[in-house]
Amino acid sequence: MGTTRREMLKNGARLAAGVALGSGYLSSSLVETLAAGSRGFKIGACDWTLNKRTDPAALELAKKLGLDGLQVDFGHQKDALPLRKPELQKKYLEMAKSLNVEIGSLALGCLNDVPLKSDPQAEQWLAESVDVCKALGVTVVLVPFFGKGDLLKDQPGTDAVVERLKRVAPQAEKAGVILGFESWLSAEQHLEILDRVGSPAVQVYYDVGNSQKQGYDIYKEIRTLGKKICEFHAKDNDNLYGKGSINFPEVRRAMDDIGYRGWLHIEGAKFPLGLEESVRYDERYLRGVFPREV
Repeated sequence: MGTTRREMLKNGARLAAGVALGSGYLSSSLVETLAAGSRGFKIGACDWTLNKRTDPAALELAKKLGLDGLQVDFGHQKDALPLRKPELQKKYLEMAKSLNVEIGSLALGCLNDVPLKSDPQAEQWLAESVDVCKALGVTVVLVPFFGKGDLLKDQPGTDAVVERLKRVAPQAEKAGVILGFESWLSAEQHLEILDRVGSPAVQVYYDVGNSQKQGYDIYKEIRTLGKKICEFHAKDNDNLYGKGSINFPEVRRAMDDIGYRGWLHIEGAKFPLGLEESVRYDERYLRGVFPREV
């Protein structure tokens, strides 16, 4: 008789969580989190996947495809990354507000060609990206290490990256921005680098498709990295999501175990239905596994 409405809602949530747990879908560690009313997932796409790199029109396409938002790249114009320009930042903010589409995170794809490990200009761009994040109200910037920036079997390059991250990390910490480290390295190698840098502002940007391509156990890696993961790329190198080799329900279970809630950005590798229909299909599939509310 003395049960409050709040307690009734929590008990109902516990019951629902218990049913989900009984189905084998959720981990036991999430029952209380669900009962407390945790947030769910947001599904976006990389603007380069939509063939609209550093183009605000990508926001309109994201809206059309039912996405929650975008990961926006800085662009590849040497010495003049377009997203550093205040007028372009303003356009993004205005369009995002009018369309009710979010900018989930930013990406410094240019570092694949102008490597942080060897080019001083890359460190400058990384530092400037923190200010752009603040201007756009974004908390994560993807820092990639592919192409010319690859760190596999490159200890001198890794050592140089660690030193440059150490110099930029305090600025990111002060701004509340996370530098998301994405590479071909294993979970253990990523953790070693994060430990050497020693800053909460440097975390791992985890791409399930890339890690599987390297032969890593992605579900184990997610659990190993845990709270060190800032954001995810959803990718399947073989087919549409749910039809390829990535077990996304198992990805979800691993995320549940580490308590991850947040963005998954579609970085498409296969478009058998054409670009728009393939992204729409992938979004609908992911939405069934990673709902907005849990």
